[in-house]
Parts: sequence; C-alpha cells; structure tokens
Amino acid sequence: RGRLQTPYEKSAGFYDGARREIGHDLRTLAVAAQGSRTDEKTVESLTDGFAEYQELIGRALENDGHHGGRTAALADYRRATDLLRTRLLPAARTLVASNNAAFNAAYSSARSTLNTQLAAVLALGVLLLAVLGALQWYLARSFRRILNPGVLAATVCTLLAVVLGTQLLSSSTAHLRVARHDAFDSVVALSRARAIAYDANADESRYLLDPQRRGQYADSFLTKSQQLYGLKGATLSTYDSRLATTWQAYVSDHRDLRFTGEFRRELDNITFPGERAAAQKTVETYAVYQRDDRKIRTLLAAGKEQEAVEFCMGWEAGTSNAHFGAWMAALDKVAGINRAHFTSSVDAGRSQVDGLLPWAAGLLAAAALLTLVGLRPRLAEFR
Repeated sequence: RGRLQTPYEKSAGFYDGARREIGHDLRTLAVAAQGSRTDEKTVESLTDGFAEYQELIGRALENDGHHGGRTAALADYRRATDLLRTRLLPAARTLVASNNAAFNAAYSSARSTLNTQLAAVLALGVLLLAVLGALQWYLARSFRRILNPGVLAATVCTLLAVVLGTQLLSSSTAHLRVARHDAFDSVVALSRARAIAYDANADESRYLLDPQRRGQYADSFLTKSQQLYGLKGATLSTYDSRLATTWQAYVSDHRDLRFTGEFRRELDNITFPGERAAAQKTVETYAVYQRDDRKIRTLLAAGKEQEAVEFCMGWEAGTSNAHFGAWMAALDKVAGINRAHFTSSVDAGRSQVDGLLPWAAGLLAAAALLTLVGLRPRLAEFR
C-alpha cells in the first residue's frame, strides 16, 4: 500500500554505501588474489555476479516505481536474491576460507622457522660459550694467568647475545600466536557472524515482501540463526526459550557446551581485557533481536501486516531495526578489540626485531673483536 518513506530512504542510502564499499573491496581482493588462479577466478566471478546483482536490483526499483510494476519488481528481486544466495555468498565464503587457509599455512611455516631458529641460537650459543671457556682454560694453563680480560669480556658479550636472541625469537613466536589464534581466529568468526546476521535480517524483510516464499525465508532465517547460535533440534517457536536457558547456563559455567556456532567460536577464544563482556553483550542483544522476529511473525499471523512491516523496517527506538543496529554495534565492538590486538601484536613483533636484532648482532661482533684483542698479547709472546 505504498512505501514507508523514512525506512525506504535509509535503506537506499545503506545500499548505495554498501555498493561502493563492495566495489572497493573487490578491487582490493583482485590485487590480493594475484598468484592464485583459483582465487583470481573466484574474484572474477564475484565481480561479474555483483554487477548482475546491481542490474537486477536497479530494474526491481525502477519497476516498483511504475504503475502496475510490482509483479515485475518482485520477479527481479527474486532473481537478485537467488543470485546472492547461490553464487555471491558461497563464492565470498570460499574466498574467506581460502584466505584463512593461506594465512594459517603462512603462520605454521613462520612458527616452524622461528622454532628452528631458536634451537639453532641455543645450540650455537652453547657451542660458542664452550669454545670461549675452553680457550680461557687453555690460556690460563699455558701462560700461567688466571683470566684473560678480552676473552672474559667476549664471553659476557656472547652470553648477552644468546639471551637477546632467545628473547627475540621467543617473543616473536608469542606475538605471532596472539595475532593468529587469539585475535585473527576471533576476527574470522565475528566477520562470518556479521555477514550471516545481515543476510538473516534480509530474510526477515523478504518474509514480509514475498508471501509465496514465506516458508522458504522462514527456514532460511532459522538456518542462519543456528549458524550464529546453534541449538540442535530448535524451531522458531522453541528457539527463544532454549536460547535463554542455554545462555543462562553458559553465564553460570563458561564450560557449558549446549550451543554451537560462530558465537561459540568467539566465546571459546576469549583472550583480551574487555572481550568477554563485549562478547556476552553481543549475544544478549542478539537474543533481543530474535524475540523481535517472533513478534513480527505473530503480528503478521494476526492479520496486522502494516504493524508488522513498520516494526520490522522502521528505525524508531524499540523497533527491530533499532535492536539489530544495537546488536551489530556490540558485535563490531568485539571485533574491534580483536583487530586492535592483532595490530598491536604485529607491531610489537616488528618492534622487537628492529630493537633487539641489531643489539644481538653487535654483541656477537664485539665478542669476536674482544677475543682477538685478548689473544693478541699472548700471540705476541711467541715472536
């Protein structure tokens, strides 16, 4: 019976902003995918598919503006939705998995290299200290002197170099682990959760828009809810009560394992200050949004279609979109905490390399020079 003007304008604005952001991301991904033919093809498919999606949405909006064009608009919208589900989102998930696997392989290789280097530093350090100790003993015995100052100073420099080298490699391993597992694993889970959340929210609107596909969109919404906060065997009618029960059990005992999904992956990877409170806030705002969904379906079942649409698509305080915004803000806060620690771990690792490596190399060079200085007077006695 016409458009809700404020939601329509907001949605159009969000769509334009998202369209520009996706275009920028696709260009960035095209550069990042170079060297992997599989990823290059995936990015090409995403780019072509996204262009087709925009064309279909544009036609749907144009037809919707024409008298008698609603049927054609709905047909175009269905094609766009099917394209999104069958091609774009699966390709995006494939690309995320590919990049995550590549990052994990690089992490494993770097960690293995650091462990090998640490073992080598310890072995060579012990060997050098043993050689300098033997040299000190030989000089004391052969030249009847208790200690050679140069060799003693070289021994101290070598010991300090070994300590610094060990500290550098151990810290690098620790920073690498924090960046990869403590931070990035959570970023991946939360990014997936965000994508699933937006698609689930769209399913809620599609449910109102397309009566002939309501069963399909209701099932899709439940599937995505299970991907976020999985409750085995739950239906839309039982999901809220089971969510409340399992969540209370988790708050009482963080080892309680009665739910799964992307939220569980994040909650099992809590590491940083403030992260647990932010993660729990995300689930609590999610529960509010889920209850809103049931209200929308109840209103529609009672024949109150206008109220259902206004509650689903409005932006006033207390509406579904307002609660969805609060949920996304909470989720973005958790992701922000992990991204910040990822960046700080990377920066700290680089800083330690820049700070400690020159000192360790300098101490080894000083040890070699001091050894020569210490031996020179002894060698001169043979002239």
